[in-house]
Amino acid sequence: MGGPVRSGRPGAGAGGAVRRGVPAGLLVPALVGVAFLLLPLVGVLARTDWPSLLHHLTTPQVTQALRLSLVVSGWALLLSLLMGVPLAWLLARVPFPGKALVRSLVLLPMVLPPTVGGVALLLAFGRRGVLGPWLESTFGLTLPFHTAGAVVAAAFVAMPFLVISLEGALAGLRPSLEETAASLGAGPLRVFATVTLPLLAPALAAGAALTWARALGEFGATITFAGNLPGATQTLPLQVYLLLQDSPEAATSVSLLLLVIAMAVLVALRGRWTGGAVREARATPPEGAAAPADPAGFADLGAPEEGPTLEKPPIRPGAEDGAGPAPAPAAEESDLRAELTGYTRFPLTAPAGTTIAVVGPNGAGKTTLLRALLGLTPRAHAEVLLGGRDVTRLPTHRREVAWVPQDGALFPHLSALANTAYGLRARGVPRAEARRQAREWLTRLGVGELAGRRPAQLSGGQAQRVALARALAARPRLLLLDEPLAALDQTTRARVRHTLRRHLAGFGGVCLIVTHDPVEAVSLADRVLVLEGGEAVQDAPPAEVTRHPRSPWVARMLGGNAWEGTAGPDGTVELAGGGLLTTAPGEATPPGPGAPVLAVIAPEAVSLHLARPEGSPRNVWAGTVRELTAVGSRLRVLVTSPEVPALVAEITPAAAADLGLTDGTRVWTAVKATEVTVVGL
Repeated sequence: MGGPVRSGRPGAGAGGAVRRGVPAGLLVPALVGVAFLLLPLVGVLARTDWPSLLHHLTTPQVTQALRLSLVVSGWALLLSLLMGVPLAWLLARVPFPGKALVRSLVLLPMVLPPTVGGVALLLAFGRRGVLGPWLESTFGLTLPFHTAGAVVAAAFVAMPFLVISLEGALAGLRPSLEETAASLGAGPLRVFATVTLPLLAPALAAGAALTWARALGEFGATITFAGNLPGATQTLPLQVYLLLQDSPEAATSVSLLLLVIAMAVLVALRGRWTGGAVREARATPPEGAAAPADPAGFADLGAPEEGPTLEKPPIRPGAEDGAGPAPAPAAEESDLRAELTGYTRFPLTAPAGTTIAVVGPNGAGKTTLLRALLGLTPRAHAEVLLGGRDVTRLPTHRREVAWVPQDGALFPHLSALANTAYGLRARGVPRAEARRQAREWLTRLGVGELAGRRPAQLSGGQAQRVALARALAARPRLLLLDEPLAALDQTTRARVRHTLRRHLAGFGGVCLIVTHDPVEAVSLADRVLVLEGGEAVQDAPPAEVTRHPRSPWVARMLGGNAWEGTAGPDGTVELAGGGLLTTAPGEATPPGPGAPVLAVIAPEAVSLHLARPEGSPRNVWAGTVRELTAVGSRLRVLVTSPEVPALVAEITPAAAADLGLTDGTRVWTAVKATEVTVVGL
């Protein structure tokens, strides 16, 4: 006794895992519990007079009670929908004082004894109740001992089922879906009608079915508040109560009918009554989340398909690339002026037609910056002027700002074509014209043949291109892209990047692109904005950021070694992690000893030797190889040393073979003083 009950198949279970036995100490009481719940149902089935069942269910009293029950439960459901849907939305989405108390009031009828609920209703709506006299004198409405009273009683006990079902579904809905809809120009009611409500439809149907079933079976509150009047308040449960005294067999038959209805509702809704059908729209990583950082700067950053230069290639707006004609600019050319406070603290200005790449480590405030410009976050506030128009106090849908969040936020209930046309429709473009323009944008982004598919039928890269097409089609004044190409493979990314660059060249507004990809930053942007800890540490053209990065993170993102330190005498740098670095004085060297500086060394400037090198290198350290990584046709070698911070060298595979490099090989690293770039911090 108490030992495990073993599974007959040792390998059973998801993923081939060994299936654990169920302890008998839990299994036995669980089976007893099932029997405890099942036996009453068996009793009803066993005691039903099957030959007389149809006769019992078709008597005038039963049919009248059934019709009344259907009327009462139907009106109770309607009343619950009118009050319960807004109440569920309020509890799920709006913070307000006393929210816990309101939720407790919603749940109270579920735990309150029905007769006590009936008494409470009587004291509230009865002729001597708190509100009853006013209802009677003003509207001539008397609820007790009236069908309307039965409706109120049924709605009182049943509405909580609808509210908790919808509140749970709303809590699981991705906020980015509604936020993106608002950024595309949809007002709150349109967002609710076209995005929120369709996604809640399964949970709404399930909650409504439960509410109706509970209202159909209500007894205690009805008999206490509305009485038991045939044809007025005598519903089917009350009829069962009366039949038990005069005809127990008929009572059993009617009970069986109610039992079958209740069981049918539960079986039909199994697993869905808390909104399981919104699984496609579940919550995403928290604000600001992004791909894991690469603090050592050792990740495979990918080779720039556009060539070795980091200058942004000039694009002629009308140039042909096989993607159709160049797009029309934004509705009005709009410069951007913003003053950010809170977590992000800096001014941001950009003339019309500017594209800014926003880079920085995780938690730097990149996504927070975009959300502040949209007016969607309490973490930061932005005073925003677009084309001289102050949009700070305007809601998101009236700012003419389009947003592509990290997850794309495609509406799962709409096709790719309908998704792309959403912003156009929200701005009043006729349906046919909106769909025509949407189809053109999908074709430009290379997914035109997928117009009829829904997001669940798209790959991650395809979905990201549809999200991008949707934002571009809306023709906003300010375009915000949060890692728009992250889900694409390298080949597709290069093609979409080329197409996007071409469209941005003809864009009359301002575009901000959050990215962790250095190729994406320098090939798409006119400026690179570097954020760290919510502050702007550098805002300059890509070539300037590449030559003189003012952030260790950016230097490593671009593939370089970046060491912080303090300027010393005679062109030396005292490294923060220990050690001394010799540099060649130049125009980039900050004046004066003691100034905080950043020393940047390109990986290809680091040479490796098996013996201490002789000759010109001014910086030579002994170290140990810790990792070798292939980057295109070259190898990156991570070398640790007790004298200086970890150093990355880039060599050819042939050189690595000649040196016999493996993990743990002892080597000497050498860097010429002229290969060290020093910038002030």
